[in-house]
Amino acid sequence: MLELKHQKLAPTSVFIKRLFVFIGIAILLILFALFIGVAGYHWIAGFSWVDALLNASMILGGMGPVDLLISAAAKIFASVYALFSGLVFIAVMGIVFSPIAHRMLHKFHIDDKDLQR
Repeated sequence: MLELKHQKLAPTSVFIKRLFVFIGIAILLILFALFIGVAGYHWIAGFSWVDALLNASMILGGMGPVDLLISAAAKIFASVYALFSGLVFIAVMGIVFSPIAHRMLHKFHIDDKDLQR
């Protein structure tokens, strides 16, 4: 999907399209993680769908939970979901920034022949 070391730098239009594809993948990952959180808060913690969405969104966004959790199962789910959300954040940042970092590294690449001078 990305150009190789020996290939020329992709045109800006190709880079922008690639960036939107990677952002789309990141959005799908966020929606999947949000679905897991909403379902868990609804079925395990017993929250309404709206409250489950609020709590899952706040955890996924790094803000913390809104409602108190009463049962042990809900607390365990919330802690696992919080850890999962941290990993999702790191993955999303990697997905979004990888085409940018790749383009920068590809643009500033020094060939081996340049080092032999």
